[in-house]
Amino acid sequence: MANHVYKQVEITGSSEKSIEEAVQVALAKAAESIHNLGWFEVTDIRGHIADQRMGHWQVTVKVGFTLDD
Repeated sequence: MANHVYKQVEITGSSEKSIEEAVQVALAKAAESIHNLGWFEVTDIRGHIADQRMGHWQVTVKVGFTLDD
């Protein structure tokens, strides 16, 4: 097994439907420009209020990936 170096970035996804969808939105966007994605960690969950109601979820995740050799 080779040695690897990893990096993490923090991003926030949003969804009007669910926390899970907000995570999926964030991961899909990250995958457009980052390869070798390996894991994620939810670091913050919050919501936006619109007209005295929940407008959408905002979920911040740390996304980890392997750097190229």
